[in-house]
Amino acid sequence: MMKEMLLVGLGGGAGSILRYLGAVYAGKMFHTDFPAGTFFVNVLGCFIIGLLTGLIEHQHLLSVNHRLLFITGFCGGFTTFSAFSAESLRLFESGNSLVGMLYIAVSVLVGVLAVWLGIWLLK
Repeated sequence: MMKEMLLVGLGGGAGSILRYLGAVYAGKMFHTDFPAGTFFVNVLGCFIIGLLTGLIEHQHLLSVNHRLLFITGFCGGFTTFSAFSAESLRLFESGNSLVGMLYIAVSVLVGVLAVWLGIWLLK
């Protein structure tokens, strides 16, 4: 268990650092009110988790330890949006389209409401 936690922690730390750098870089490139840095990181994270999942499921090139380091750790630290997107896609691919749409809608709505509630409670 300790080895697994270390792999997730190392990957998560690297992902968090790169998320910060990617958001800063994108923010400097695109001077707009649109949160370009976060958008860039989320889309890139989705692409990376897609590549890594393909390497695991179709190419059988990554072990369980690699999955912990790169997908759970790195992608989780880089952006949880990538995990959310991959889980949503899995629901659609397994024929659970209604559950997939519900998961997306409820996650976004409840997430935004939770941020608002947290801010409101501390006003």
